[in-house]
Amino acid sequence: MKKNILSLVALLMAMLIVALSTLGLADEAKTLNIISWEGYVDEDTINAFEQETGIDVIWSPMSSIDEMLLKVQQSGGEGYDLILSSDYSLDILRQEGLLQKLDMSKLPNYANLNPIYLGQFYDPANEYVVPYVSGCVLIVVNKALCPIEVTSYADLWSEELRGSVATLDLSRVIIGLTLKSMGYGMNETDPAILAEAKDKLMQLYPNILTFGDNESYTALSGGEASVGLIYASFASLLLQENPDIQVVYPSEGLGFGVDGFVLTSASQNVDNAHLFLDYLMRPEVAAHNAEYQGYTNVNKAAEEFLSDYYWANPAVNIPAESMEGSEIVQNIGEAETLYTDIYTAFKLQ
Repeated sequence: MKKNILSLVALLMAMLIVALSTLGLADEAKTLNIISWEGYVDEDTINAFEQETGIDVIWSPMSSIDEMLLKVQQSGGEGYDLILSSDYSLDILRQEGLLQKLDMSKLPNYANLNPIYLGQFYDPANEYVVPYVSGCVLIVVNKALCPIEVTSYADLWSEELRGSVATLDLSRVIIGLTLKSMGYGMNETDPAILAEAKDKLMQLYPNILTFGDNESYTALSGGEASVGLIYASFASLLLQENPDIQVVYPSEGLGFGVDGFVLTSASQNVDNAHLFLDYLMRPEVAAHNAEYQGYTNVNKAAEEFLSDYYWANPAVNIPAESMEGSEIVQNIGEAETLYTDIYTAFKLQ
């Protein structure tokens, strides 16, 4: 009898362990791990998705694209389900085999996307990326403070702007726009041409007041800088705050990009990831996030839900003629090292 009781207790304990383990797996299956810039999806949107689905979204903030790439490359993507980042970095991850293809049968709202943003170099067969927003790096001018008329990237080198330019801090963009000011493309890989670009970029340093997204926004908002080279989202904020702020579409052509979501090859919550992506592609949700971020909407079905103010915003609705000559930053492979070396020398002056 005692032996039978002990056997029964052992069986019950084993069943309990299995039940607890299953419960733990069930809890784990209700999570979704995302790495991107902090706040890049509206918290209200995330909360609404969590309430609708019961899935807990865990957001891992990244300070830069380089930091994200290093983390994902070193871990093989372990610990992350989705990555939200810029186009050329997604292309790097795709070519390194760190992504898995999307299951389009689980993404009915993919049909809502604007075809203009599909079939791009980072995802030519539309297998890996869900575009989120698009945006340009813009020149903004405080008309009350700027001593010259600015119409081009080349104007940023003017001696009259010494110590007055606030700029974002991104090597590919800064060097790319330097190249455009010289009549070259943003993705140039010829070492001789890049040496020319380095010489010209060095001459820009005395005009720089501050580097960084938030730093540049603060300098422009506070009237410390008269000219800025910033992302559309920060330009949108400045336009709301100050009637003297003007957006300039440079004569050399704009640099633009697309930020999108990709699914890591190591994802442990694939179904949850697809649910989240499909949720973001709902027209009302996409419209809300485009307005919240101050970037260009990439969802065709969302257009009817965008406000009149959004349509009138020159930071996100750029005339077609001003997009002529525009370029997108691309994955340039080993030449990336040359850009890094140039930018490091520039910053260390």
